[in-house]
Amino acid sequence: MDIRAQVSMVFHLDKCIGCHTCSIACKNIWTDRKGAEYMWWNNVETKPGTGFPTRWEDQEKYKGGWEKKGDELQLKLQGRAGGLSNIFFNPNLPTLDDYYEPWTYDYEHLFTAPEGDDQPTAQAISLITGEKMDTIEAGPNWDDDLGGSPVYAANDPNLKALSEEERAQMSELQRVVFFYLPRICNHCVNPGCVAACPAGAIYKRGEDGIVLVSQEKCRAWRMCISGCPYKKVYFNWSTGKSEKCILCFPRLESGQAPACFHSCVGRIRYLGVLLYDADRIEDAARADDKDLVNAQRAMIQDPFDPQVIEAAKANGISDEMIDAAQNSPVYKFVMRWQLALPLHPEFRTLPMLFYVPPMLPVIASIKQGNYDIAGLNDAGLAPMLSSLQRARMPLRYMASLFAAGNEAQVEAVYRKLIAVRVYMRSQKVGDVPEVEVQEALSQGKTTPEEAEAIFRLTSLPTYEERFVVPPLAREGAIEQTQDPFTHKQEAGFGFRQAPERRW
Repeated sequence: MDIRAQVSMVFHLDKCIGCHTCSIACKNIWTDRKGAEYMWWNNVETKPGTGFPTRWEDQEKYKGGWEKKGDELQLKLQGRAGGLSNIFFNPNLPTLDDYYEPWTYDYEHLFTAPEGDDQPTAQAISLITGEKMDTIEAGPNWDDDLGGSPVYAANDPNLKALSEEERAQMSELQRVVFFYLPRICNHCVNPGCVAACPAGAIYKRGEDGIVLVSQEKCRAWRMCISGCPYKKVYFNWSTGKSEKCILCFPRLESGQAPACFHSCVGRIRYLGVLLYDADRIEDAARADDKDLVNAQRAMIQDPFDPQVIEAAKANGISDEMIDAAQNSPVYKFVMRWQLALPLHPEFRTLPMLFYVPPMLPVIASIKQGNYDIAGLNDAGLAPMLSSLQRARMPLRYMASLFAAGNEAQVEAVYRKLIAVRVYMRSQKVGDVPEVEVQEALSQGKTTPEEAEAIFRLTSLPTYEERFVVPPLAREGAIEQTQDPFTHKQEAGFGFRQAPERRW
């Protein structure tokens, strides 16, 4: 048992209002420099939609992540021979058109334009070439709120999982629906970007699992950009180096939550520590598609288990870090309640950012100009319990997004979420029959105590309950990975125990 600590995250999509405050907070702190104008380490997408960069989920185009070939796990991008042959040319690299050409405006013209009958306008100017742009064709949230648009939503790769009838139904006016999907780097346990880098410039910190790019070692091969299936590694065209989300590790080291977490208006973000068994990484990444979520959960260990605690301490994990893991809201959502799911687990990178799927709006029939609420009872269930059967968004779409197509996995999450809704309504409003409450709890495989706990952490959490920032003790971690004689930092993946004392 090789126990390691990982700073992990949960995003509760039912609470995201799509305000982009998180994106602006990140942009103002980290990516307002020359060459980083098009980078959005945090972005908020509308689903169904193509995302940023365009169609990033289509790995037939970008070749990101891993794939199983027999019993072996290989990068989808290329093997070692392919990497050598393509080292000066990568046909799967996103182009600027897949992102957008960043621009500013010729504001000076507003003041210097000669007097005329027309109001002067500020023309768009490229921040890369400095030349005037005829048209602006894309932006970081170009399809914002256009989930029902046949232009953007139709190009969502997840729609391929739906039948023709389901796709046709989603285009009907009364079924138009969308939700928001905020994305940052997943700081994966099995990151494709780390494996794809020929220079070994990307590494995973041993004390907290944060994935970083060494600006000294980076040689601009840009294989990391293709290797990441989530396209959360960017190339700075000014410095010639790759950059990515650093999970605001300077803030974490000082006990603060990352900027996008701290600024989130909807309070959808949770941060905590997970303990996982590194000996199970390969088995978790090689599982069959339908078993990927369960395999990743099996890799995550119980922080209250005495054997896990003993193995963690043997690996140099501090008591304070273990305490943080025991109080982690991420552990509750992912393991105890099993409500949070990884984004596209079929990429096999074992992402450490998990999502609670959004509750889906319900379709009701109309009789004589009024909504026929009784018509929701077609499945033999009470109106609130039937919401899963009458949801506008097909369950198969959510399964494609969060469970590698395993609909049962997503259905179990929704049944528990519905159970919490039914139970809390019965407690707060009192208009739900007891028989319906018991049916909901039974279908959701939950209890009144658990439903109350889920409600409180979802709706009424304090700052300290949402963000359990561990004491990273960076100075101690640096000492543990230094050679005791030369005091030089050891190169490698970053997971190292303290070196043996040889004096």
